[in-house]
Amino acid sequence: MKIEKGMAKNMELVGYHDLEERPGFQMAMQVVDKKWYLYLAHFWHGGWTILDVTEPSDPKFLKFVKGPDYTETIKVQVANGIMITNLQKWIPFAGRPTDKPYEEGIYIWDVKDPVNPKRLGHWKTGTPEGTHRNYYDGGRYVHLAAAAPGFSGNIYRIVDIIDPTRPLEVGKWWLPNQWAAGGAKVTKPSYSLHGPPYPVGERAYLSYGDAGMVILDISDITLPKLMGWLEVYPPLGCPIACHTVLPLPRRKLAGISSEGIGSDVVEQVFGVKKPNPLNFAGIVDVSDEKNPTLISTLPVPEPPPGSPYKNFHEKGGWFGPHNWHEPHHHPDLEDRDDRVYLTYFNAGLRVYDISDPYLPKEIAYYIPPNPQKRLGMMPFGELVVSSEDILVDKRGYIYVTDKNLGLHILRCTI
Repeated sequence: MKIEKGMAKNMELVGYHDLEERPGFQMAMQVVDKKWYLYLAHFWHGGWTILDVTEPSDPKFLKFVKGPDYTETIKVQVANGIMITNLQKWIPFAGRPTDKPYEEGIYIWDVKDPVNPKRLGHWKTGTPEGTHRNYYDGGRYVHLAAAAPGFSGNIYRIVDIIDPTRPLEVGKWWLPNQWAAGGAKVTKPSYSLHGPPYPVGERAYLSYGDAGMVILDISDITLPKLMGWLEVYPPLGCPIACHTVLPLPRRKLAGISSEGIGSDVVEQVFGVKKPNPLNFAGIVDVSDEKNPTLISTLPVPEPPPGSPYKNFHEKGGWFGPHNWHEPHHHPDLEDRDDRVYLTYFNAGLRVYDISDPYLPKEIAYYIPPNPQKRLGMMPFGELVVSSEDILVDKRGYIYVTDKNLGLHILRCTI
C-alpha cells in the first residue's frame, strides 16, 4: 500500500496501512509463533483492529473487532496473552449524542489466539467517564486512570485480574482536592490523573494534569502512599500540564510532558480564549524521590527547511507534545533510556538523544503528509497532520497513528 512520503530527517518510511479508513490511536503488540501482531484502538470508531506486521513493509489486515456503540475505545494494552481495552462514554465533540446507552470501565480479553480475542470480563468504574490511559504489563494488576463515584476527575484505581472473569478493585489513591463527596473542590481546570499510572517495582509514577507529576509508594498495593510531587503549572503547559510521565529507572530519570492541545479545543472545552500556551517536554531527576527536579527541556521542533511557515503554530491544527513510546516492561518492545520518541501533533514524530540528560538533542523526525480526506472531527479548522501515538518494537520498527490517516511504519537510520 503506497502513500506519499513525508518530510524526514534520519528516518525512512518502511510501510503504510490505511486501516480501512479507521484512524488509529493507541497501539499494543505481541509476538506469537514468530508472528508479530499489532493491536490498534481507534479514533471515531468503536473497536480494535489486528494487523500482522511480521513484514513491516507489507502490514496485513487481519480483523476488526467491533466495540460497543456510543463508547470511546481509544486505549489498548496487550501482555502475556491478555488484552485490556478502555471504555468511556462518548466525549461530546461536534454534537455527538451523549444520551445513548454506552459501556464504561475496561474489558478484559484472552488473546492467546492472537486473531480471535475472547472477552473474559468487564470491570466497571460506576461512572460515565470510565477509564482513559491505563497500564497493564501481564501481571496480576491493571493500573487505571479512572473516574470514580464521588470524585472530581480521574483518580488512580488498581484492579486485580487474577480471576479475569471476576475483576476486583484492591486499591486507589487521589489528591485531597478531588474528593467532591467530602466537600473538596478542585482548584485548577484539569486536576485529574491523565495517566497512565506507570509502576516500577514498589513505585508508581502518575501524570496528574495540572497537579503535575506524582510518585507513589505501592509496596502495599492496597494502600498507595505519596512519596514525591513536582508541580509544573503554572507556568508550563495548559490545559493538561502533565500528560505523561515516562520512568527511566536504570538512570533514575523520567520523561515528562504536557499535551499540546490547540487553542480551538481550549476554547470549546474549557471556555477560555487564549493563545497557544508554552507546552513542554523535559527530563526529571528522580534520584531523590521526595524532591523530583526538572533538569532540562527537550528542544522545541522547528519546521524543515523550505517550509511555508516559520513555526508550527502557523501551520494550523495543534502543535505540542502528545505521546511517548512507553516500553511497559514488555519483552517485544524497544526499551532503551538513551533515546526517547515523542509524537508532536502537526510536527509529526520527534526523536531525541538524551544520553546527556542536561543537553537533550533532537536527532530525527518524520512529518507525514497532510491528510487529503477528513475522517474525523479533529483537528477543528484546517485539515493537517496530527500524529497521535507511537510504539517501537524491539526490532526497531516505529509505528505512528494519526487523527485522519492510517498507520505509518518507520525506521530510524541513526
